[in-house]
Amino acid sequence: MRLLLTDSDGVLTDSGVYYGESGEIMKRFSIRDGMGVERLREAGVETAIITGERSGSVRSRAEKLRIPYCYLGIKDKRAQLDLIVRETGVSPAEMGYMGDDVNDLGIIQALNGSGITAAPSDAVPAIAAIVHYRCRNRGGNGAFREFAEWILSVRQSR
Repeated sequence: MRLLLTDSDGVLTDSGVYYGESGEIMKRFSIRDGMGVERLREAGVETAIITGERSGSVRSRAEKLRIPYCYLGIKDKRAQLDLIVRETGVSPAEMGYMGDDVNDLGIIQALNGSGITAAPSDAVPAIAAIVHYRCRNRGGNGAFREFAEWILSVRQSR
């Protein structure tokens, strides 16, 4: 695997968001998940965020973690896959995806035949039923790190 795509809300966050009068104020991200991004990078696997939200919090988190690809406001993630392949030079067979809700269904189905897919333990049933790896941890609480460690252990055993 060369690229791990991930949803943000419900995977990198606990799917909660704090709102004030002027809109989104903040989201909570797991520091352990951030270490998962770093450990993957050290092993030659980049991370990309693809989310339906246009969130400054997600953009800031991607910058902090030096994530090179951050796709915001993407409602049809499956349709974005061809662009991601062109931009990154990574084929679907060399990708993974982690998602938690029905808006992730199309891209998970597209990658299930060639890539590796995962979901946090609290993913909706339609997603949990079709991914290759279902985490023990919940979204925003170490699920991404768990999947990253699993990927690294599988690579090491080869």
